[in-house]
Amino acid sequence: MSVPDTPPPAAADGGADRVSNWNLPNAITVVRILLAPLFVWMLLADGGDDGWLRWAAALLFILAIATDGVDGALARRKGLVTDLGKLLDPIADKVLTGGALIALSILQELPWWVTIVILVREVGITIYRFVVIRQGVIAASRGGKIKTIVQSVAISFALVPLWTIFGDWIFWVNGILMTAAVILTVWTGLDYLWQAWKGRRAKRALA
Repeated sequence: MSVPDTPPPAAADGGADRVSNWNLPNAITVVRILLAPLFVWMLLADGGDDGWLRWAAALLFILAIATDGVDGALARRKGLVTDLGKLLDPIADKVLTGGALIALSILQELPWWVTIVILVREVGITIYRFVVIRQGVIAASRGGKIKTIVQSVAISFALVPLWTIFGDWIFWVNGILMTAAVILTVWTGLDYLWQAWKGRRAKRALA
């Protein structure tokens, strides 16, 4: 009896070739999520004073947020993209930035309305993405990418106690950066919803 050259159906369906969730990109993402509570604790532990814990917390946030994009780029380059990674990556971003914003508001260094506006937008858009994910994902716009960068810079700038080196005028810089982050957050959120609405309307027209 000859042995068939083609693999059995189970293997042909990619069962053996399916990418494992236990890979380096996903591990990096999980580490970012796990670092968030440690970062928040370090920031709040001494009441936000400009001691070594404040500097360590700021450095930890900067290192964690700097890995945003590294896990995704590595997954694409090595062919390790997984559904779990797609789910965890935005969660990691929101946990880090959300934790930082809430902590800064608790320390009364950032108005609560700023934190609420940013979190409502980020959480709302993330939930919406998960709801419509079966209908296709809207790619991140250039404005969305700029928003993420400005948010990261603004939060990092607010976390590092640069006023101890340069004086109180640094708070004006913090305010300008955070204002830019809020404006971009709101604008890109509205633009995302507009693009999503146009996409759904176009699909209905073709149906």
